[in-house]
Amino acid sequence: AIFFQGHDYSSGVWQFEGYGYVPSGTSGVSVMQIHNEEGAAHSTVLMLHVYDGVLRFYSGAAVEPDIYDRWFRLNVMHDVGASTVAVYVDGEHKFSTSVTPSESYYFKFG
Repeated sequence: AIFFQGHDYSSGVWQFEGYGYVPSGTSGVSVMQIHNEEGAAHSTVLMLHVYDGVLRFYSGAAVEPDIYDRWFRLNVMHDVGASTVAVYVDGEHKFSTSVTPSESYYFKFG
């Protein structure tokens, strides 16, 4: 396997933007994650998964209820200093939460 080290960050406010499409019938897939540094107690501070047509924060809170069979724009804002993330779908704020602080982070899409 090839490991690609992307843009790690440890401070500031960072924004992810990507476009996605989830075909109906797809369940259990991960759309986007924010990973912690190697060796952290928890490997991620944010995971957006699709379960039965609903985009969820991990397997919990619903972020977007009807994600199937359409293109959508996903934006995630991570304020490192405040330890918060905010999720936007098609420009609308859908979800925010506090996250566990870590030494560094990186975005993963798909």
